[in-house]
Amino acid sequence: MLWIELIIFLACIVIGARIGGIGMGTIAGIGLVIFIFIFRMPVGGPPVLVLGMILAVITALSTMQAAGGLDYLVGIAEKLMRKRPQSITFVAPLLTYLLIFASGTQHVIYALLPVISEISTKAGIRPERPMSISVIASSHGLIASPISAATVALLASLLGLDVTLPQILIVIIPSTLIAVLIGALSVFRRGKELNEDPVYLDRQAKGLVKPPEKLKELKGVELRNAKGSTFTFFGVIALVVFIGMFPQLRPTYEMMVDGISQSGKIDMGNTIIVLMLATAGAIMIFFKADAGKTINGSIMKSGIIALISILGISWMGSSFFEGNRTVIVEGIAVLIGGHTWIFAIGLFVLSILLFSQAATIVTLMPIGVALGIPAPLLIAFYPAVNGIFFLPTYGTVIAAVNFDQTGTTKIGKYLLNHSFMLPGLVTTISAVLIALLITSFL
Repeated sequence: MLWIELIIFLACIVIGARIGGIGMGTIAGIGLVIFIFIFRMPVGGPPVLVLGMILAVITALSTMQAAGGLDYLVGIAEKLMRKRPQSITFVAPLLTYLLIFASGTQHVIYALLPVISEISTKAGIRPERPMSISVIASSHGLIASPISAATVALLASLLGLDVTLPQILIVIIPSTLIAVLIGALSVFRRGKELNEDPVYLDRQAKGLVKPPEKLKELKGVELRNAKGSTFTFFGVIALVVFIGMFPQLRPTYEMMVDGISQSGKIDMGNTIIVLMLATAGAIMIFFKADAGKTINGSIMKSGIIALISILGISWMGSSFFEGNRTVIVEGIAVLIGGHTWIFAIGLFVLSILLFSQAATIVTLMPIGVALGIPAPLLIAFYPAVNGIFFLPTYGTVIAAVNFDQTGTTKIGKYLLNHSFMLPGLVTTISAVLIALLITSFL
């Protein structure tokens, strides 16, 4: 019966991934109906706290976008890249990493990619080099961000092991940042030079290489609101990290239960939710973020898609896991044996199937905790969730291919020999190894 249930579980994931959008979450609903009503499995449940944190962070991000904060950030990145065009292969991924680390969403990269393509083309540098590693850097900046859905999911999964946000960041930030630089080195001399590339020369001759649209220029009140929303958002991020470092700063409360006074302390998850919602409200009041623009913005739409996907996949995974807990834990324990590094491979493979770092963490990390894998190793394995580049069907990968008008950034004839495979593997493996090294010292 376990194998039949597993086939259904994987089939829902594959079908949902092919449909795209909210398809993964809705198809998972079909899987839930089969598990609960036909196979009589435990109902399980979605990670309510994780979903709440993700929704609150998305709301704050969306208000910042509505106030012009995202345009302001991208404008700064463009100016920095134009100052050092010959170093674009290193500058572009670092700026991409930092922007996505700060904003907690990969969607910033869609505004950066055409700029990276244009600057590298004008500098005579093969755009495939900075474009490919920048896409990979976006994934690593995401998992290093203290407010991304993936990091929030990891923190929630490891709360029972007394893991704090600063403990995660002190390992993941340096490991991913160094790994991005190693990935940039791996593509520094990749492919023919632009003026020798036959595909580019052919496209240029046909007039297919055109300049991208200019970014919106912010002035006056718009610029003030954009700056204000950005500084407010980042200020609260700093506050979240600070409170994570010093748990005693979280507020305590008292309440009466059956006539007995009981005290408690707000947990980190609810702290993030409260602060992020308050941030969104402050940006709306003081920096005129329009409620309609907030709801209709690209970050909110993408965030809702992520929420529905995580809701469905995590709930279906919870039902499957609870119905087969003993068999799964014992089976994986035997498979891993004394080789806990196999769990990292599991994270990598599942991320390829789920196309989501957060959904991968929500699905598999509780199993790692149940297996008794030490918290330092679970943190070090975290970068392995960045396998979403492996199949060239993820949004950022497709966008990079389309934005590179020179044709150098491409999906290969054999599907897997695409522009992102080399920097993706090099960066992800490097990040895990460096994280293991850091945890061994800390």
